[in-house]
Amino acid sequence: MYVLGSEMHVLTFVFLILELIFFTFQLWYYYVSPQDKARFYYLILLGLLINYNLTGGLFPDPVFNWISTRSQNIIAYGSGFLMAAFFPFYFYKVFELRTLRFQAFYGVSFCLLLPYFIFFGIFYGTTGNLENAVKYGMIIPFFYSLYLYGAITSAINKKFIADSILGNPHNLIEIRGVYLAVSPWVCMTVFSFFKVTQWIEVLFTNTGFVVLTGLFMLRSSRQERKDRERLIVLEAEGKKQGLDFERSCAAYGLTTRERQVAKLLCRGLTYRDIADSLFISVRTVDVHVRNIFSKTEVNKKMDLQQQLGFAN
Repeated sequence: MYVLGSEMHVLTFVFLILELIFFTFQLWYYYVSPQDKARFYYLILLGLLINYNLTGGLFPDPVFNWISTRSQNIIAYGSGFLMAAFFPFYFYKVFELRTLRFQAFYGVSFCLLLPYFIFFGIFYGTTGNLENAVKYGMIIPFFYSLYLYGAITSAINKKFIADSILGNPHNLIEIRGVYLAVSPWVCMTVFSFFKVTQWIEVLFTNTGFVVLTGLFMLRSSRQERKDRERLIVLEAEGKKQGLDFERSCAAYGLTTRERQVAKLLCRGLTYRDIADSLFISVRTVDVHVRNIFSKTEVNKKMDLQQQLGFAN
């Protein structure tokens, strides 16, 4: 069943309308709180999904005679590749899965974007042979997507274990939800390779997005609740110094990770101890410390303690 005589399935159209409405609301929330970087990355992902549903649902269609069928196919496939390439970056940033850094920046570039450029941009663009472009252009992305699924799930496992050690355990529903959200997106190359019908592809990818949206809202509400509870506890116990520290960190624009590093640094921990506590590399700690010193305009730990109003 298609919409208004176009190539877009009614299921694609329904998801598209819902996502446009949701995008409008989320854009407003981001306008109110522009410091919410997680929402910013979520908006990008949502925008890419809308573009994927729109172009994948409408193209190719001879009705759009102002653009060639070849160009329509290049755009449609490109929207899918672009969204798949952004997905690891989203997890890397929002879920702070540091082990995905290489995949987020380099893995997707060489194993997703480069094959698309070669087989769909150059080969198909010059020969017009879409069947061979899909047949050979999907080989590397197909196997890479399987590897990427393992890399993401492994990073998620390490993150959940690390958070549990730090006293921030995740419930089983959230863990299963993350796995459920990842799986359909990894299947995108499989759908393209086997030319799965539009409604099945849309149903799977958008179902993964719905789960991801639920996880995003869950994380946002949990973080807001924690921040509120932290302030209440600090005020109730009269911990003025601790409150001053949080306010000072906010005033200097320190990120959540930088606040964690700053607190451990002020407590006298070495770079190695901080790295072990937060499950990050010593080099990453060094980068955070340099950013902290730059933002607070100090270059010594003692000066940092005074600048942030830290007290043990």
